[in-house]
Amino acid sequence: MFYGEYQHTVDSKGRVIIPSRFREGLGESFILTKGLDNCLFAYSRDEWSNLEAKLKTLPLTSKDARAFIRFFFSGATECEVDKQGRVLIPQNLRDYAGLDKDVYIIGVSTRVEIWDKAKWESYSSNEDLSADKIAEKMEQLGI
Repeated sequence: MFYGEYQHTVDSKGRVIIPSRFREGLGESFILTKGLDNCLFAYSRDEWSNLEAKLKTLPLTSKDARAFIRFFFSGATECEVDKQGRVLIPQNLRDYAGLDKDVYIIGVSTRVEIWDKAKWESYSSNEDLSADKIAEKMEQLGI
């Protein structure tokens, strides 16, 4: 399980250090793809396989399902961690998420997310994400 948030910097070659706690769960190679909310999602091989199996059950006759599968898989790439704990984030994924220099790397249960610093700070300070409002929505979901 992934949790916590860490600040790091993307170097001039497009590499970023993955926190050691996250490297343990992701493994030496993992899948990085376009995420929702203009961030990147990172999945361990096992978790990616689980997600892939779920997505395979979506009906091909559904235009929305096809679009989501295309979005998710077309941006996917295998990343390998180097000896310094860094991974190279491909240019197309850096462009998608707006990653330039400062980033947040956060744990979200079964995945890791990589956010542009300004986008994460804006998102996490959003009034709609206050603890009280989230709690109300969770109660509606039975949690």
